[in-house]
Amino acid sequence: MSIKRVNAGPRMSSAVIHGDTVYLAGLTADDAKADVKGQTKQILDKIDHFLKEAGTDKSKILSANIWLTDIGTWSQMNEVWDAWVSPGNAPARATVEAKLANPALKVEIMVQCAK
Repeated sequence: MSIKRVNAGPRMSSAVIHGDTVYLAGLTADDAKADVKGQTKQILDKIDHFLKEAGTDKSKILSANIWLTDIGTWSQMNEVWDAWVSPGNAPARATVEAKLANPALKVEIMVQCAK
């Protein structure tokens, strides 16, 4: 079975497609000055972009991992997530508090999706 890598770099790829499964890297916002809602929106837009490039969409997301630098912002992130997630197609999901590589970042999201 072939493996296709999207935006492959020396350290990581933005997405990897293996068979009928798409694996996205942990994605973060480009504008780290945005609040949790703004960063979440930017990330979800990136997810939509990479899934479209891979030939699928958010209605087929299987699982999601979300990292927040402050778990107290969980409801703010969820406000944006809930408006975005495909109705009736919510993935398995985990959300945890963690330090991120850039202290200005507040959210990181990684998903796996069927084609």
